[in-house]
Amino acid sequence: MVLRADFGDEGAWDAVRAALDAADEYSHATYASEPRFAGVGVQALVAEEAAADEDEQIGYLFLADAVTMKEPGHPLLAVDLSDEPGRTFRVPARWFPDLSANLSLANMDFAEFADAADGSGTFRGFEQG
Repeated sequence: MVLRADFGDEGAWDAVRAALDAADEYSHATYASEPRFAGVGVQALVAEEAAADEDEQIGYLFLADAVTMKEPGHPLLAVDLSDEPGRTFRVPARWFPDLSANLSLANMDFAEFADAADGSGTFRGFEQG
């Protein structure tokens, strides 16, 4: 799920969605745009996940915050809500389909992607070697 947290620029939100949808032949994104999440922080999301019934918990999400809206590449904030609640890293739109598919199929877990993030805390793919 891609959760919108910045409501200052509708055009920027449209651009984020367009970038995510264009990143792969098939759209992997489910978008949520609820004003109650405007400016929401990671700890509030972790608390909401912890308070949810087990069958309603989602495990992780991608936050479209002010950085996502303004930065080139529209880097979403990936947020772990389950295994290491509150752990985050950035993921540019071009890498979103890989993460989304692998996480939803449980081919890989959140930590594998987070551990591969560069020094700036951004996942830019796995090093080939």
